[in-house]
Amino acid sequence: MIAPLKPTPGHVPVYTRDIVEWEEDGRLFSPTFPRNSGPICDGMRPCLAERGGAVLEIGSGTGQHIAHFAAEFPRLRWIPSDIHAEHHASIAAWRAHLNLPNLEAPIFLDAAQDWAAQVRGFGPLAAVLCINVLHIAPWAVAEGVVRGAAATLAPGAALILYGAFKEGGQHTGEGNAAFDAGLRADNPDWGIRDIGEIAALAASAGLGGAQVARLPSNNLLVAFPRL
Repeated sequence: MIAPLKPTPGHVPVYTRDIVEWEEDGRLFSPTFPRNSGPICDGMRPCLAERGGAVLEIGSGTGQHIAHFAAEFPRLRWIPSDIHAEHHASIAAWRAHLNLPNLEAPIFLDAAQDWAAQVRGFGPLAAVLCINVLHIAPWAVAEGVVRGAAATLAPGAALILYGAFKEGGQHTGEGNAAFDAGLRADNPDWGIRDIGEIAALAASAGLGGAQVARLPSNNLLVAFPRL
């Protein structure tokens, strides 16, 4: 077991547009979870079905997704992480509520930093998962996610990204274009990322080409395997 690290001071703003509800035990609820958890889970199966070991999620948020995945993939050990203390409380509450033996306590992880050494104790990772994070974070986070994944994944294991993305510089729908404009109005360092730009990062870090699955609501699940 690796002791959780304390968060760095200063810091990263929390995306607050989505309304979350909560229970008295501290569990937070995201309104997008019921409609996207199933498709994400199905989209990940080809990457995870034959694997064992640990999966690190970067930016676990409420903790609902990783708890769902821990139940769906019991052979894998699931490691939640987040930079925000309020999210840690919700992740811990979901973990206590569901009592899943393969769901670990959350760790503090700043994805924009060099985090690979922080997770070495979990062994070569079966996957690194990042859901709905890159568009509400500076580009340095995308760079850090890719760089850290390349350094920690087992051979053949994948960095798995989910969310809204551009393709060839174009939005995949009018709703995503409006979403992007709103994000950039909130913070000029945010915004929907282009798959081509992320693929270039991945290639420079030693990861393979993008494997793209098209999910509902113009969202994509993109896997970059470690070569």
